[in-house]
Order: sequence, then C-alpha cells, then structure tokens
Amino acid sequence: MSVADFTVSRTSRAARIAAMLGALILLVLIAAPYWAGRADMRLMGELFLYLALASLWNLMAGYAGLVSVGQQAFVGFGGYMLFALTIFGGLHPVVAIAGAAVLGAMISVPVAALIFRLRGAYFAIGTWVMAEVFRLSFAQVSALGGGSGSSLPVDIVRSLASSRSGREALAYWMALGAAVVVIAAVYLFLRSRRGLALTAIRDNELAAASLGIDIWRTKFAVYVVTGALTSMIGALIFLQKLRISPDAAFSVNDWTAFVIFIVVIGGIGTIEGPIIGTLIFFALRETLAELGTIYLMVLGVVAIVVMLKAPKGVWGLVREKFDLQLFPLGYRVVAPSKKET
Repeated sequence: MSVADFTVSRTSRAARIAAMLGALILLVLIAAPYWAGRADMRLMGELFLYLALASLWNLMAGYAGLVSVGQQAFVGFGGYMLFALTIFGGLHPVVAIAGAAVLGAMISVPVAALIFRLRGAYFAIGTWVMAEVFRLSFAQVSALGGGSGSSLPVDIVRSLASSRSGREALAYWMALGAAVVVIAAVYLFLRSRRGLALTAIRDNELAAASLGIDIWRTKFAVYVVTGALTSMIGALIFLQKLRISPDAAFSVNDWTAFVIFIVVIGGIGTIEGPIIGTLIFFALRETLAELGTIYLMVLGVVAIVVMLKAPKGVWGLVREKFDLQLFPLGYRVVAPSKKET
C-alpha cells in the first residue's frame, strides 16, 4: 500500500448522514406552525434562542478562551435597542433586530478594548462588571421605563402580522432562523483560515504566537462577532416577551449561568455540545421546574457530576466511544480499506 492510496477527507459518512437527518428535521421544524400548538411553539422558540446563545458562548470560551460571565450585557443591550429603534426610530421590528446586531457590534469594540487588558479570572469579572454598568445605565433611561421597564406598544406588535397566530408563527420562524444562522456561522468560521488560527490559539497560545498568528486581533474579531449576534438574539428574546426591564434584560442567571450550564454538560469546544446540552437543559427544566429551588439544586448536582465523570461533556463521551464528529472541522487521512465513520 503506497501513500497515493490514501485520501484526505474533511467529511465522513456519519457527517453526511447527520446532514441529511438535520435537513429533514429542519423541514419538520419549519412546518411547526401548521402542526404544533402555541405553547409548543413558544417552548421550541425559547429552545432555539438558548441554543444560539450557548453556541456563541461556546465559540468565545471553548475556542477563543474568552470565559465571559457577562454576556447578559449584550442580551439586554439588544433587547433595549429593539425597543428604542421601534419606539423612537419608527423602524419595523424585523429591521430593528438587524439594527440591534449592528449596534451590538459597535458597542462591543470599546468594551473589548477595555476588558482585553484583563487576563484569566480578572477578564471574567470584568465582563460581569460591564454587564452591571449596562444594567445601571439603562435603569436611568426614563424614556424606556427606567427601573420598572417598558412594554412594546400595541401598534408595533401588530406591525409584525395582523393576527396573533401570524405573529407567533413569525416569532417562531425568526428564532429558528437565528439558531440555524448562528450554528452555520460558527461552523463556517471554524472551517476558515481564521478558525484554524483560533483552534491553534486554543491548543497552545504561545506556539500560535510563535507561528505568526495575531492572537489579540483574532480574539477581538470573535468578541465583536459574538457581541453582534448575541445582541440580535437579545432583540429576538424580548420581541417574544413584549416587555423589558433592567433586571430581566441583564439577568446573569437567565442569560449566562444557564448558558454556561448548557455548554459544560453538552461539551465545551465542540459544535455538537451546545445542541446536546440545550436538549438536556430543557428536558430537566420541563420535568423539574415545578419543584422550585430543588430544580436549581438538581441542575447544580448534574453539572458537578458531569464535570467529574465527563470533563469533556456528554458529547465528549459519545465522540470518544463511537469516534463520531457530526460537524467535521479538520482533515483526516482515510485508508482505502478503512470504512468512514
């Protein structure tokens, strides 16, 4: 057997099967307004938005090494920009969502320039402090309700669709679209040259720098893109809620703690991890939510057990046992007699 008999592939049989199943599932989900009830659609819409947030946080922490505990800053910022652009700017809500993403990218530039001076735990604390600055700042804006918050005017809500069912279907489709766009963007980014540089930084920052990779610029780009897309998700979240307040918009529990839980139990540093983690989180929430504080205790116990028994998360166990990679990022050498997995 010569070297010429080997082939280099960036995909696998499992990945192709997963792509076909994913396309089929996506078609079923797109048709959900025609077969699912309102409560089911709201639940799935919330699941998609959490999946998007988890995928973005995973890109930052799992690949760029930027462990942020203040991503609620961009969730709340995006929500408030939706309200400001629609109420005061007169923009259609869909246009305002895109505007929130652009403004999120713009505000993330000075924020990154400031907190990138910090390292390790200080960086994480710095992101939380910035989120608190955002919360206190918006609590002073009386035009948006100050500390008590504000509701989206009825005429703006009706501009989405004339009927309630139409509005709920549109909100659902936008949430589904956001999740698909975020996962696709993360996947394509990680397969690009910049994504290769990011992976090198994750594996060994010193070695990556010695190879000429601009570490600061690469991490900066990830932070700005993440800030933009997180702001967009925040706008979608509060478009569904139709009401916003500083405490709800900048809740560290809802928009950061749960997201970190999802990524940790699913598998940090993998695209599949946030998907698995989101499904597990919502299964636990829907099963145990009525137990009150016991529900939060169970989440904590699950997180501790997974971190002790499976440091790479649930997907890490599956990948090690079955050698599966549904979103292949690197190249692999395949022997002619070896079947792809």
